[in-house]
Amino acid sequence: MKLAKTIFKNILKNETVCCAALVLAASSAFFVHPDEAYLAYPDYRTLALLFCLMIIVAGFQSKGVFAMMGHALLRRARSLRALAAVMVLLCFFSSMLITNDVTLLTFVPFTMLVFRMIGQTERIVKLVVLETVAANLGSMATPIGNPQNLYLYSISGLSGGGFAAAVLPYAGLSLLLLMGAVLLGRDEPLMDVGTERKHRTDVGKLMRGIFPYLCLLVLCLLVVFHVLPYIPVLLIVIAVTALVNRRLYLEVDYFLLLTFLFFFIFVGNIKRVPEISAFLVSVVEGRELLTGVLASQVMSNVPAAILLSGFSADLPALLTGVNLGGLGTLIASLASLISYKIFTREYPHSRGRFLKVFTFWNLVFLLALLAEAAVLGAFSVLP
Repeated sequence: MKLAKTIFKNILKNETVCCAALVLAASSAFFVHPDEAYLAYPDYRTLALLFCLMIIVAGFQSKGVFAMMGHALLRRARSLRALAAVMVLLCFFSSMLITNDVTLLTFVPFTMLVFRMIGQTERIVKLVVLETVAANLGSMATPIGNPQNLYLYSISGLSGGGFAAAVLPYAGLSLLLLMGAVLLGRDEPLMDVGTERKHRTDVGKLMRGIFPYLCLLVLCLLVVFHVLPYIPVLLIVIAVTALVNRRLYLEVDYFLLLTFLFFFIFVGNIKRVPEISAFLVSVVEGRELLTGVLASQVMSNVPAAILLSGFSADLPALLTGVNLGGLGTLIASLASLISYKIFTREYPHSRGRFLKVFTFWNLVFLLALLAEAAVLGAFSVLP
């Protein structure tokens, strides 16, 4: 009994969004009783792609690809400012391919280790915050950069050009702002960042190790861009993983998949209640960007994307909104919680300082990007 209680408390604490989604789905079932229509609620293609991509990224991680890439780039840093710029750029561009949460799980601990080694621990807070912002904003630039992009790109029928038009202007300004924030820091020469590898990497061995995952990634990208159907690719990923490394099944974030599933049920049921559906359409329609930003602040941008997409007529604007909505509060993007947990585990007495610095820089970036949206005429102001 005690064990069950402990497990339940841990799930409630660590997977709060998933638990909330379950409550919403279960509550909505009282108004729309389960029937055959429930089977049509989930976007199975998105769920399959998320599962496949999580396994593939875990495969790359198991081969040390990302850590090796970080070491290689850091060896070129010759000043503290250059070191900070490398880490922020690494998070910005890596997140486009391996998602924002995996990027932060990989590089935030690495950053903290390096800055402790060079005796610059006072700089860690700002840099980790900027890395978090970089991962959240860099991930918006590709359909596979984060879960909300994958979902909205999958259901919207957007072309590559349409997707780029919705996000790249903001990703471009984000990159300039990030470099500006890094340049504001005091610079000092840096002789050695202590990241030299003891042994030379066997490139041939590495390539042989990651070859299966590269092939699987190509197949998944072909599914993302609607070239291949998802079911055969899903079966191939499952089969190859079983042959190459079965432990990767344990690296999948099944709670994220369940969160999607529960929100699909909730939104599907809400759409079948005419009064609620009509009200939500009236609130969201024409204000997708702004409602995406605001909803993300209280429920995070992945659930906001799933919820609002059911009542939106302008998915490109919603795509922009939930991506910008990852800025702001600590829960606006669940990836931000990863940085917070990693940092506060090492520096528990600096929680307040982290939150102050986090809030300041997130608001700076959010206001700047909303100003850009206003200039571009991308959203209507609420009456």
